[in-house]
Amino acid sequence: MRITRSISIDEGELKYRFVHASGPGGQNVNKVATACQLRFDVANSPSLPEEIKQRLTRLAGRRMTADGVLVIDARRHRTQPRNRQDAIERFVKLLQRAAVPPKPRKKTKPTLAGKKRRLDAKRQRSRTKQLRRRPKDE
Repeated sequence: MRITRSISIDEGELKYRFVHASGPGGQNVNKVATACQLRFDVANSPSLPEEIKQRLTRLAGRRMTADGVLVIDARRHRTQPRNRQDAIERFVKLLQRAAVPPKPRKKTKPTLAGKKRRLDAKRQRSRTKQLRRRPKDE
């Protein structure tokens, strides 16, 4: 399965489990296991570089188990094939987001004009507050 130009994952690394889904389904809702759970062992996957594994773990949040297994639960549709396809699409999107390295932060300094505007605003505010005070009796 192709994720990006440089990353591809073997279909054998994905495990599927079908369970009873809550929600719509008519007479089949309690009889047919249509919800799909896609499981992918991120920690032990030979297909992913270490930095992508770390970003994926951070992006996955609660979907990641303590053992390093990513679990995607798909139960939007009424049929197994559509839920399976939905789980795969969500998995691919998540991996594509993890594959993009974050932009490094560039330190910036305030401009001279910006500093001047800030100090002028402070002076004006101070002047306004001084004028609100009760005059001193001399």
